Amino acid sequence: MTKLDEKIRRAGTIAVLGHVNPDGDCVGSCLAVYNYIREQDSSKQVAVYLEPVQARFSYLEGYSMIQNTLPDRTEADLCICLDSADKERLGMFAPLLDGAACSICIDHHVTNPGYAQENIIDAKASSTCELLYLQMDDGYVTRRTAECLYTGIVHDSGVFKYSNTTARTMEVAGKLMEKGIDFSSIIDDSFYKKTYLQSQIMGKALLESVTFLDKRCVFSVVRQKDMVFYGVDRSDLDGIVEQLRLIDGVECAIFMYETDNQTYKVSLRSKYVVDVSRIAVFFGGGGHVRAAGCTMEGSVHDVINNLSLHIAKQLEENEKRQDGNGEQENAKQPQEGPEVREKLHD
Repeated sequence: MTKLDEKIRRAGTIAVLGHVNPDGDCVGSCLAVYNYIREQDSSKQVAVYLEPVQARFSYLEGYSMIQNTLPDRTEADLCICLDSADKERLGMFAPLLDGAACSICIDHHVTNPGYAQENIIDAKASSTCELLYLQMDDGYVTRRTAECLYTGIVHDSGVFKYSNTTARTMEVAGKLMEKGIDFSSIIDDSFYKKTYLQSQIMGKALLESVTFLDKRCVFSVVRQKDMVFYGVDRSDLDGIVEQLRLIDGVECAIFMYETDNQTYKVSLRSKYVVDVSRIAVFFGGGGHVRAAGCTMEGSVHDVINNLSLHIAKQLEENEKRQDGNGEQENAKQPQEGPEVREKLHD
């Protein structure tokens, strides 16, 4: 019996929490746990507490049961925290963690300090949903639960193309597909499909993007007035930073959107070299090695200048390592002196 199953078995009332501005992995993992518990024992009182979730995830079982407000009573036998790198990321629902008799956190963020009583953290997992499946009894993973788990894996692995995708990721996805899920529709409808307005705001962001550090980095920003003009909110900005990262020659991509006057939510993505989680943590955020975020204040110029200092430092460190490796390799090679040339002539 896994730690998760053991704690579920002992609990009568269970609160399931995710992070603010819930994404596919957050929503998928929370609803997967909800369905998993109900499949085992429908008498248990289990509730999912999240900020309003995008309608594109409405196909997931339990979507309509998500609660968006903090209840009057915050006591529970068990609080399960999913895909949230720290307690602050639980937002207004953090009191449910404080009020629970027992708590467990399952997460894959490298910056997670382990804030619950029990913590299952694997930074090498593609997603919380991948890690969560490994804590479940496959016999209780129905098609409805599998749809939730597959959704989370698809979103956090970029449909299995990000560097966090492993053989284990594919193995787990394969087991979920065997549950009879409509995997192609999940990918098309929840990951790729965009509204006309979402396509417009992405087009604007790409058109106005700017490269720097010898075109190895790119950034774009969407201001509040732009969001009002196009009639979009923060949930409509998903995918912009990933599209920026795909630009040929770019190692690091930055996307910012204004949340208040000279206050920006910053998303960072990298390909091979830059550890963006280090940068995000420095500015009070967190995330993964190749995908992280934070909130920063100041003008756009100030924000980009501050970020570029850290990015440039890592790029320079990488170049020095490469140069050092090259010098070591050269030192191992025989020097072509007269004796060597003579032997070659022989």
